[in-house]
Amino acid sequence: MSEPIRVVLVDDQQMVRAGFRMVIDSQADLTVVGEAGDGASAVQLLARTRADVVLMDVRMPGTDGIEATRQVTALPGAPRVVVLTTFDLDEYVVAAIGAGASGFLLKDAPPEEMLAAVRTVHAGDSVIAASSTRRLLQHVAPMLRGSGVGGGAGAAAGTDARAIADLTPREREVLELMAYGASNTEIAARFVVSEATVKTHVGRVLAKTGSRDRVQAVVLAYRTGLVQPADLLRDA
Repeated sequence: MSEPIRVVLVDDQQMVRAGFRMVIDSQADLTVVGEAGDGASAVQLLARTRADVVLMDVRMPGTDGIEATRQVTALPGAPRVVVLTTFDLDEYVVAAIGAGASGFLLKDAPPEEMLAAVRTVHAGDSVIAASSTRRLLQHVAPMLRGSGVGGGAGAAAGTDARAIADLTPREREVLELMAYGASNTEIAARFVVSEATVKTHVGRVLAKTGSRDRVQAVVLAYRTGLVQPADLLRDA
C-alpha cells in the first residue's frame, strides 16, 4: 500500500481544524501531519515537516493565508496549497492565485468535496473541476483581465499572447475546456481520445505557457481573453 497523503491544516479556528482532522484521518489514504493557527506558524511548520497538501485559510491574524501561501510555495519541495475561501472574498482568491495556490475550496463545502480536493491536488491536478469552484470562477474571472495575476501586467501581456499563439489548435481547445472546469476524463470523452493523450496535451499546454499547474494555465486563458466569463456562464 502506498504512503498516505500528508496534509497540514492551517486555520485560526481550532474547531475548524478539529473538524477537518476528523474527516481526513478517517480516510486510509490520508493523514494529518500538522496544524497551525496562523500563517507564520504554518511557514515554520512546513519548513521542517514534509507535507503533500496544505489546506490554508485566507483570513488569519498576523501573516495571512495569501502571504503564507507565497512563502510556502517557495520552499524546497513545496507542498500544494488549497486555499479555503468564501464567495464574498473574491479579491483574496485572485491574490491567492498569484501567490501559488493550486486550488480553492469553500469553507462550507461538504466533507466529500474537501477530500476530493486533497486527492485531486496531490495527483498533480488542480481543484478547478468542482462545481463550487466553477461558480467561484464566474465571480473571479472578470477580475483577472489585466490584473497581472499569475504572470504580471505590461510587458508580460505580450508574453502571454505569444504563449497562447504557440499552442496548436488542439492544445488551445484543451486549454479552453480546462478553463470551463472539464476534467481529463471529460476532455477525453469530448475528443474521443484516451486520458493518456489528454495528459500529454495538458503537459504541453503547461510547458508552452510556462504555467506551474492547471490553475495558472486557466488564469492565463481568462487573462488573455481566450475564455470569457460570459462563455463560462453560458455553458455552466
